[in-house]
Formats: sequence, C-alpha cells, structure tokens
Amino acid sequence: MFSILRVRLVAGTGFAFLANAAAAQTSAPEQVVIQAQRSVAKRDVLPSTVESVTVDDLAKSVNVTNTEDALKYLPDILVRKRHIGDTQAPVTTRTSGVGSSARSLIYADGVLLSALIGNNNSFASPRWGMVAPEEIQRIDVLYGPFAAEYPGNSIGAVIEIQTRMPDQFVSMARTQAVVQDFNQYSTSSGYPAYELSGLMGDRLGNFAWRASVNHLYSVGQPLTYIAATRPSLPSAAGTVVAGAFDDLNRTGTAIAVLGAGSLERQRQDNLTLKLSYDLAPGVSLAYTAGLFLNDDAAGVQTYLKNASGVPAYSGTLNIGGFSYSIPATSFSNNVYRLEETHWMHSLALTSDTGGMWDWSLIASLYDFDKDQQRIPSVALPAALGGGAGTITDMGGTGWMTLDAKAYFRPQGMEGAHQISFGAHADRYTLANNKYNTANWILGNPGALATVAGGKTETYGLWVQDAWRFAEDFRLTLGARYESWRAYNGFNYSLSPPLSVEQPKLSSSGVSPKAALSWQIASNWLATMSFGGAYRYPTVTELYQAITTGAVLSVPNPNLKPEHALSAELAVERKVLDGKLRFSVFKEDISDALISQSAPLVTGSTTLFNYVQNVDHVRTYGAEASFEQDDVLVSGLSLQGSLTYVDPRIVSDPAFTPAVGKRIPQVPAWRGALVATYRPNETWSYTLAARASTRVFATIDNSDVYTHTFQGFDGYLVVDARVNYQINAHWSAALGIDNLNNRKYFLFHPFPQRSAIVELAYNF
Repeated sequence: MFSILRVRLVAGTGFAFLANAAAAQTSAPEQVVIQAQRSVAKRDVLPSTVESVTVDDLAKSVNVTNTEDALKYLPDILVRKRHIGDTQAPVTTRTSGVGSSARSLIYADGVLLSALIGNNNSFASPRWGMVAPEEIQRIDVLYGPFAAEYPGNSIGAVIEIQTRMPDQFVSMARTQAVVQDFNQYSTSSGYPAYELSGLMGDRLGNFAWRASVNHLYSVGQPLTYIAATRPSLPSAAGTVVAGAFDDLNRTGTAIAVLGAGSLERQRQDNLTLKLSYDLAPGVSLAYTAGLFLNDDAAGVQTYLKNASGVPAYSGTLNIGGFSYSIPATSFSNNVYRLEETHWMHSLALTSDTGGMWDWSLIASLYDFDKDQQRIPSVALPAALGGGAGTITDMGGTGWMTLDAKAYFRPQGMEGAHQISFGAHADRYTLANNKYNTANWILGNPGALATVAGGKTETYGLWVQDAWRFAEDFRLTLGARYESWRAYNGFNYSLSPPLSVEQPKLSSSGVSPKAALSWQIASNWLATMSFGGAYRYPTVTELYQAITTGAVLSVPNPNLKPEHALSAELAVERKVLDGKLRFSVFKEDISDALISQSAPLVTGSTTLFNYVQNVDHVRTYGAEASFEQDDVLVSGLSLQGSLTYVDPRIVSDPAFTPAVGKRIPQVPAWRGALVATYRPNETWSYTLAARASTRVFATIDNSDVYTHTFQGFDGYLVVDARVNYQINAHWSAALGIDNLNNRKYFLFHPFPQRSAIVELAYNF
C-alpha cells in the first residue's frame, strides 16, 4: 500500500521541483505578502452567528484534498463527500440534511457556487471544483436566514469563501497521495488517489493576476451494494450460486448482498484564472474564469459464482436455498461513464474604500457545456463490451446571477447607522434529455426517451440598517422582497407515453429581518436574531417524472414555496486567545419541500416517493462552540462544538404516519473536537474527532436498521495530521483520516482508514 504512496509522491514532487528551479536565481527567500481579508460578517455588518477557518488553520490542522474538506470541523456543518473527487457533495446544516442542497448558499468572492437547479444530493450539489484549495484565504459560515442581502436559500447557512490575490510574484505547488484501505463484504482493496496542483500570480502596478491548475486521479470505494430481498419461502429453482452475504436492509427486511457497484475511477482537471485591475484606490474590476473537466468510469464487482466458478450477474439464481429473480439492470445500472465540461465566468466591479459609500456589482454565469452519462441496459458481462443503453445529456443546464449592493455610512465606519441595500436577479435552466443508444460505450444518441426541462427566475430587492442607538446596543432591521416565476416546463417520455407543457407559476413575498445585539461587557456579546425566508421550488422539484406501472406522471408541477421563520439567541465571550459561544435556535417551516411517500393515484394504497409540500415542520436546538489557544501548555490549541437538534413533523395531512417523527437526515447530536500542538514554527501536530448520532432516511422514521446500504449510521471518526515546515519554501505533511477505521454508512458506505502524504512548495 505505501509503495503506491511513494511512487505518487515522487511523481508529484517533480512539479514542485521545477517551480523551485525556476526561482533558484533569486537571492535570499522573501516573505510572500498576500492581502488579508476581514470576515464577511464584519465587512457587511451582518447579524448572523459566524464561524470561520483561515488558510493558516487549514495548513496546520486539516487534511485538505478538495476545497470542501476545509469545512470538516466547523460547527454543525457536514459536507457529504463520499470519496476524493466526489462531484456530489452537498452541505448539511443545523436543520437540513443531505437531500436539501437548496437550503444553503455557497459563494466564492461573491460568486454563487450552489447549484440551485435542484434540491438534491446529485447534480444539484455545489460546484466546489471552481475554487482550488491553494486559493483560499478564509471561509466564513453564517448560520440562519438573518441577513437581508441573502436569498431565501439561506435558511440553513451561507458559506462565504474568500480567495487571495497576490501583492507580488507568488508561485505554489502541491502534490498529494492518498491510499484508502477498504474492507467490507467481499470488497477488499487499497484505493489510491493522487493530486498535483499549482498556483502562480503577480501584481504589476494596478494589475494583478492569479492562475491555478489542479489535476486529480481517484479510485473510490463502492458507492452502492447490489442486493435482493429474500423470498418468503425456500425454493430449489434457479442456478445455484455462492458468495452472497445475508444482511438486512434499512427497514429490517432480510436481503442477500450480491455485489458492489459504482466503483468510480475519476480523472479531474480544474483550471481557474482571475484578473484584477484597480481603477482607483479601493475600486477594482475583476474577471474570473473556471473550467472543470471530469472523466468518470464506474464498474461493479459481483460476489456470485456458479459451481464452475463463473461470475453471475442476473437471471433466476438460487442462493442459500432461496430462488431470486435478478434483473439485468441490478448490476448494469451501476456501470456508467460520465464526461463533464463545465465553465464558470464572473465579472465583479467593487468598491471597498471604507468611506461613506461602498458598492459592488457581480455577474456570474455557470454553463454545463458538456455533461453526458452513459449507462448500459443489457446484462453483464456482455455489457462490458457494448450493447444497448442510454445517454443522459444535461448540456445546456446552467444559471446566471446578478447582484448589486451598496453600503452607506452617513457617520463613517463607526457611525450610528450602517445602511446597505441592493438588488438581485437570477435565472436557472434545466435541460435533462435521455436518449436510447445501440452502443452505450461509443454509440450516438438514438431515439429521445425522456425530457425534463424548464426555467425559473427570481428578482429581489433588499435593505438593511445596522443602527447603534446606544453605546452598547445595535438594532439591525431589514427586509427582502422576492418575485419568482417558473416557466417553459416540459416533460416527455417515449414509453410510457407522456408529452406535457407544464403550467407557469409565479409567487412573491417579503421576508423581514431583525436582530438586537447587546455588548454586555467588553468581552461579552448577546444577540437575538429573527428572520423570515421564502425558498422557492427548483426546476427539478417541479418537473421530476415518476413511472407508475404503465403511466408516467409529474406529481406536482404546482409546488408552493416553503416559508421559514427562524430565531436564535447567541451569547459569545471573546478574549485575546479564544472565544466561547452558546446558541439556542428555533425554526418553523410551512409548506416544507421534502421528498416523502404518498399515493399518486386517488384511492390507491401504492406509495411513491416524490417532493411534496409538508404542512408544518418545527425544529428546536442548542449549540456550543469554543476556541482556546495555549491550553495547559504553550502552543496547544483546542477548538470544538456540540449541537443538539430536535426536528419534528408537526402536520402532514398527505402522509399522517410522519406526524411527530424526526425530519430525515438531521441528527440529534453532532460535534467536533480539534487539538493542535505547535511546539515551534517548524512542527504542528493535530488530532481531531468528528461525531454524529444516527439519522433517519425516511420521513416516517421506518428505517430502523442503520448499518446497511441506504441506512444512516451514527459515527465517531478520528483524524490526525503532522505538518513539517522544512524551510521558507518547502513543507510536508502526513495525515490519516478515519484513524480508528470506523466503518459506517451515510446512505453510501463511507471511506475507511486513509493515509495521506503531502509535499508543498511556496515561493
């Protein structure tokens, strides 16, 4: 296993060595100066509770392979990253799970990375690849919908990534090698990944530029297991095969586990370029471009063999005295090829002078230039050589955003009034076409099989005033008006037949915001916040299609927006070397958009799972977090958090078994603890733990068994990192994620113990 690490490390080191050689003619090493940045909350005078992580924290304490790893230990934030390079990595927050990606917002320098074309954990996951880890200066997480400048999707949290621009020539290079030791059922292997990345930039007078490139190759553990429900009675019918495992599914029903699926091999390239020009002191124009390339090939492993030792994939099979009918798609649907070429462009004109007026104008475009997934429909092993299948093409999907903001300080930066206001516009387009093809590997698209498409638009106006009406008190009042519409909705299916133009929808609403802060003492601050928010349906939620026997239908293209009313009381103590915060919070959502089981046909007892408006959902919670330097001994830093949440379905007329049950995918307890010891400027040692209690996947909490595919386990995962600053330019690190080798499921089987070696060069 570690021989692979050595090979990858040597290969990657060459990239950093070339960068060193190029700079060898310079004289003594100079300290690289990169602009420091305030937190978003301080810059915009926002009333939300904020937790942050900086570039220094990440280098010393966090094993960062992809950008989303930077959030690993922040309070009550989980990024569902299934393996290195995972493109389906949504954020969970205090009150929303992995299936609620549209209840959080992720920005990089004010540019939206959230994919609000859906509210799911697949293609609606954030576009993390548009920011390289080397570009990060700091990340701020703002909890709750309390700031008027953010759309209603801020119900859960807003994640603001701030990147850094150079003040002088800078070059960076980094190489990583990772090996995961995975062992479950009959799948046992070392799954490797390696990454090469580089960044370069400079400032020439008023002009600054930064370019980064990142190449990743990753082999992931199984994302799925193929299983079949055990028949109620034994039978001698079928071909006798061996190798399956007896287990239970998440409802406690006996199953046979037949094999592993969705074993991905990914090759990814991320390229970003940022150009900036200072038009005047504090006023700049910046253009950013990002290119994401992904080539993903997934395979399967069958555990089944007949008496002659030949692998079996489908047919009538006899396993342990029971007869199973295994369709061809059981295994073949877990084989696929995915090719993606995504572009992002943004243009930002900003003023940050600290004077009476500041402002910003940011426009962005995200385009699925190419996004094709090929899946066979014929049985394995024949499908490995070709045969019939489907091509899902999402080319043309994307979004455009425009945000204009202004900040007015009539009495200056420390004056009584800090007034901000702005306007917002966005358009989201879904183009999801599936074609039949004669050859799923290389064939051209054939007959159009299904179509799901449509658009949504939102326009918003907002205003906020942070008013310090007394020396120790600040009252922040704000409101946001939003007008939303959905149009061009269309669904088509070749078989079962369907062709329907969906109705146009429109809605609007005003979301009030209020917060009162009291500086109790020089180091004590209490803040009571209240906020309303409308989260409008996404095009995917509106126009999803479900097959019910011989009929294909779109369950509800008339979904209503969900309306949240949130409140939080936070008390924070800050001292020179640390801080302590305690919060209690409450959230009520009416017409919550949640996927749940219900009949599609009036009078039918057959249930189907689809997005519906759930009448009333209520959540109570409490959270504590702390940071402290020089604990017991000089150089030892501790930080941690613990959150308790009680989320309940209060009213659900469409599915009464859910009433009183916990909201899916939200744990009762979640916490993290990080200890970092820095005896000097050369070495740092980190031991960290992440923990969560189990969650339910179903809205009626019927998934009683957690340790199985599609179940959600509780977990305690321990990570470690040792960082060594070799000299002014070179650093090395050794890390282990999941040091205690916790084997757990969060729907998918999650990574087991993984060793990480890193070498970095910084000029």
